[in-house]
Amino acid sequence: MQKIETEPELHPGGISLAWRALRHRNFRLFFGGQSISLIGTWMTRIATAWLVYRLTGSAWLLGIVGFCGQIPTFLLAPFAGVWVDRLNRRHVLVVTQALAMVQSLALAALTLRHRITIAEILWLSIFQGMINAFDMPGRQAFMVQMIEGRQDLGNAIALNSSMVNMARLVGPSLAGLVIAGFGEGYCFLIDGISYIAVIVSLLLMHLPKFVAASKIVSMLEQLKEGWTYVSEFPPVRTILLLFAIVSLMGMPFTVLMPIFAAKVLHGGPHTLGFLMGAVGTGALGAAISLALRKSVLGLGRIIAISAAVFGAGLIAFGMSRVLWLSLLLMLIAGYGMMMGMAASNTIIQTIVPEDKRGRVMSYYTMAFVGMAPFGSLLAGGLAHWVGAPVTLMITGAFCIVGAAWFATQLPKIRVHIRPIYRNMGILPTEVVTVMGDGSGD
Repeated sequence: MQKIETEPELHPGGISLAWRALRHRNFRLFFGGQSISLIGTWMTRIATAWLVYRLTGSAWLLGIVGFCGQIPTFLLAPFAGVWVDRLNRRHVLVVTQALAMVQSLALAALTLRHRITIAEILWLSIFQGMINAFDMPGRQAFMVQMIEGRQDLGNAIALNSSMVNMARLVGPSLAGLVIAGFGEGYCFLIDGISYIAVIVSLLLMHLPKFVAASKIVSMLEQLKEGWTYVSEFPPVRTILLLFAIVSLMGMPFTVLMPIFAAKVLHGGPHTLGFLMGAVGTGALGAAISLALRKSVLGLGRIIAISAAVFGAGLIAFGMSRVLWLSLLLMLIAGYGMMMGMAASNTIIQTIVPEDKRGRVMSYYTMAFVGMAPFGSLLAGGLAHWVGAPVTLMITGAFCIVGAAWFATQLPKIRVHIRPIYRNMGILPTEVVTVMGDGSGD
């Protein structure tokens, strides 16, 4: 089988090692188009949260909007995964990106005409959630096709995370400036236009001709097959369970950021932009550090440590009342959040069989995004009753507990992953494994 290890002569230096996936033309196109589009996406996320809070002043409605934007992903992702395994993945992404552009332009038109209401925001958020149910597993499963094999897969995932978090850094800061100067509607308009870049990049790719499977079993059978694999294979099951907990309890902290910006830190939209920019800075640092890694070995320990760092960052942020300290703590939380997400994605993408990739990544989408709507409701409800700061302290504590549980499962995970790594050439076959040495996670 093809080895994951990168040949030294191809990547002699640290910088070339960090960017090695960009030697693949299709991935370069995707990287460029998405870099533009994701800045607009983050502008829309910040503008939507600020618009809802400006119209209502309600933490509960912030949670409701977050729930409506993500619950379709939870409900539809398993079915979307089956379609991603059946269909031409590039065509799936072109359609989802075009529909997302329509959604953003509709938000822009309503907001710029001063006719936007909470009901319309809710319906458009549901529409975006339906799009994401297909787009996210499709994008993850398409990664291998863009880099023409698995030897640079881990680096491509890390660079993709870097791209997302560079956008997380630039987008919220830019959104804060645009909202303060011109209003939320122009953030939505910029986002709508930005989708053109990624659609063009997808159409310019040179890919092998898509050949549909000659025999396709029923959707129910494929759903059952995907669920059986995810639920019975300990490495995938344990990783997804941890981040279902983290997504439920920790990730919805972004829903409460307008409250921290306005009431706790006594700022405005620019403060919200700075806070989210700090998250992006920490996450970008995590993604870059993963891009510099030569191997997937040791990522299991990193997942456990990262979840604990994320939880500790949220607890400390909930205690802070000073802007500079809050920014530092958001940087730490962002680092832990992205390090865990990218490390888990890399392990799963490395070990999953190609014929199940779309379905497995749909459950990945459910764990990371699909649990968030319930977390948004929980965070909004808790913030309404006990306040946003105490809410983050509670949810951060749950993330730390989840990290501790995952650490106890690492020996079991290694037993199942090591044979796969040996078959792929990541671990030499003659290595004598010692339980707890960390060589197989």
